[in-house]
Amino acid sequence: MDAEGKIIVKLPLQSGVSKAGNNWSKQEYVLETQEAYPKKIHFSFFGDRANQYPLEVGDTVRLSFDIDSHEYNGRWFTSINGWKAEKIDLNNQAPQTTQQNTTGVSETVPPPPVFTPAADEPDDLPF
Repeated sequence: MDAEGKIIVKLPLQSGVSKAGNNWSKQEYVLETQEAYPKKIHFSFFGDRANQYPLEVGDTVRLSFDIDSHEYNGRWFTSINGWKAEKIDLNNQAPQTTQQNTTGVSETVPPPPVFTPAADEPDDLPF
């Protein structure tokens, strides 16, 4: 799944050692979508990805993630695990990495044309 929005919270990096003796780390963020009714999404990067995508508060990103739910002692818990984040340049609304369409070919879409009325056209609107 994908979501776009702005990073509004960066929580402290968590790390430790598992029972098996392996080092682990987890970086958590909150992303706010930029829709008519914004939603907040709490997600995390785990393991090597915790340092692979250094995001900061204020960054606009496209987040690719998986949703995982599990049961523990009769209660259900859901986590959103990020696996990729692309920073979006607000000037041209494109991610910083090249995206490919479903045919596998890179494609650039030009911006829509700007309408400017001719100076000699009369303004005949009734209001």
